[in-house]
Amino acid sequence: MGESGATFLKEIAIKSARDLPGEFPFTLPVIESLDRLAFTTPVTFFVGENGSGKSTLLEAIAAGMKCPSLGASDTARDPMLADARNLAKHLSFIRSKSPKRRLFFRAEDAIGFTRRLMTDMDDLTELEEHFDKTLSGYGRQLATGAMRGQRNALSSRYGDNPDARSHGEWFLEMLKARLFDNGLYLLDEPETPLSPIHQISLLSLIKDQAKRNCQFIVATHSPILMALPGARIYHFDQRIEPIDWEDVEHVAIMRAFLNDPKSFLRHLD
Repeated sequence: MGESGATFLKEIAIKSARDLPGEFPFTLPVIESLDRLAFTTPVTFFVGENGSGKSTLLEAIAAGMKCPSLGASDTARDPMLADARNLAKHLSFIRSKSPKRRLFFRAEDAIGFTRRLMTDMDDLTELEEHFDKTLSGYGRQLATGAMRGQRNALSSRYGDNPDARSHGEWFLEMLKARLFDNGLYLLDEPETPLSPIHQISLLSLIKDQAKRNCQFIVATHSPILMALPGARIYHFDQRIEPIDWEDVEHVAIMRAFLNDPKSFLRHLD
């Protein structure tokens, strides 16, 4: 992956285990057993079954690091992240330096962002037409120019009709438009809308940005993404422990299925 990758967030640690509340998410085994967790590579993957706590901890990191999100509410106000914010209050965040950019990116946020973007573009077009009809002279020129300029800026960044592209293509383009050098990026199951070929494209994008002094922490089920050379993989079960790619259950099951799908499918009859 190269030596240029960054680790802006070096470590997280529980402030005081004795002061933890006896409620979710503190009752998760991975949180009860957590002392500290180090981030020693530019890319870190959280893997484990649904409900293991990997997304919860990622959300807490996003809240603690004050990462903006694509959602309608940011991490400081999103009602769905109340538990994560509570957990973040009990964590210490050890940084090497501050990233220039931060982003918390959830697959489900992309859908809402697309809808808001299309609405904004339509509203700007309607306002331009309204000002063109109702104003005159220099005022009309200024008003219509301002609306057209804002819409053109959105079109330049996201395309004239984002909804016309496949979900995978649009998802990748939207993420790419928000990645900058020297950034900290937290991605929660980004493979959800992506075909295998688009997962490989995302893998390449993460690899390239890691070379540009970026740090990624990614919660995922994708054997493709977690295969990134040089990345650290943490497995969430009863504890959080490092694991090699070859030993991840998702990888073993996928490999076994592809090698002999009939042996799996006959149990479904």
